[in-house]
Amino acid sequence: MNFIKFALKKGADDVIIQRTLSEVKQVRFANNNIQIFKNWNTETVRIFLASKKRIVSTIVFDVSEKNIKNNINNLIKYTKIIKPNQDYSGISEGPFRYKKIAKTFDRKIVNVNLLDITEKMINSALENSKNTAGIVCTDVDKIKLETSSNVSASEKSTAIKLSIRAFNKDEETGHAASCSRTLNSLQPEKIGRKAGEISKLAKNPEKFKSGKYDLMFDPLSAANLLSAVGGYSSAFFIDSGMSFLRGKIGKKVANKKVTLIDSGTIANGYDSSSFDDEGVPTKNTKIIEKGVLKNFLHNTTTAKKYKTKTTANAGLIVPQPHNIILQKGKDSKEKLFKDFNGLYITNLWYTRFQNHLKGDFSTIPRDGIFLIKNGEIIKSIKDIRISDNLQRILENIVNISNKPEWIIWWGLDFQIPVFTPYFLVKDINITQSTM
Repeated sequence: MNFIKFALKKGADDVIIQRTLSEVKQVRFANNNIQIFKNWNTETVRIFLASKKRIVSTIVFDVSEKNIKNNINNLIKYTKIIKPNQDYSGISEGPFRYKKIAKTFDRKIVNVNLLDITEKMINSALENSKNTAGIVCTDVDKIKLETSSNVSASEKSTAIKLSIRAFNKDEETGHAASCSRTLNSLQPEKIGRKAGEISKLAKNPEKFKSGKYDLMFDPLSAANLLSAVGGYSSAFFIDSGMSFLRGKIGKKVANKKVTLIDSGTIANGYDSSSFDDEGVPTKNTKIIEKGVLKNFLHNTTTAKKYKTKTTANAGLIVPQPHNIILQKGKDSKEKLFKDFNGLYITNLWYTRFQNHLKGDFSTIPRDGIFLIKNGEIIKSIKDIRISDNLQRILENIVNISNKPEWIIWWGLDFQIPVFTPYFLVKDINITQSTM
């Protein structure tokens, strides 16, 4: 049945129907043993409707024709009782032509042996640790998007992500993670070995005094902060007064070494796609260029409000990044560390903002934290907190390494794919953690 026509006849002005078929495989492990091996298939239909500037949306899990029609009828009823969004400006008019994005589908992932990948990662970690826990997960998706504005688009994709934590004693831990759209780009042994090596180096951590220190961020910890920057570049957060980037287009917000890009088209990008949720062909958007804020991320509605063009980042309600990329520097990681004096931060958790509009935040380094002098580890550190400002972090980035890594941060904060190298930040405020 043509659900677009059905919704239009019922009174909708704009309609988007997105049907997704997903096959997910997941392995969870703890104490060096696989605890859970799950495999499930889902089919969902996402429905977006607008009527007289009243916007409603839902996801349907029972995708029978009868149930989808019932949901459309209910959504139309809701549009009659909610307040209109006067800023709503419709959806993009098609049709569009789409380019195929390289390395976003790999048939090998469809039939991959997750147990073998998991065992390789565990065994590599155990070279330097006593215990491990983590997750390996694959997604195989088929998406069909149709809109009332003459858009019809479809694509299939694959993805795999790894996360492992290695343990020696309770406070001697290491964490590593990675993600990819293709199997050949994945290195489970490397990820496991890194987690194990960090846990070994984290021997006998000591408490550390508060003060201002230079910090070296590992890609895992860097991704946590950069995903927040990407999220706050959405025009939704700008409008709602919840972004430190508000009112700063054309102004310096970072060191001139910093160029931050949102890319929907990068090969092997975990959220690369040929089109956004309105069916607009994706593109690359410079958020920050050589330290200067250049663009917010828009869908059609926010773009019209800001008198610009959509950046193909719909999110129908909230424009959202695809993949955040920190442009690499010239120096190797080894060169960055060679003369470094400060703290090496391998991982973060509980990143919380005390003031979204100003960018004030705190976050707790976890797993390996190391005091470095002239590139050498002096001792392992514990129980510290970074208490500073996100724009100040960007402004104080003084060097960036030349080999970025793909990370989807493992926690519950902004889960945006990030392609980032190591980077060095000067004079960051460290306090004591009470956790």
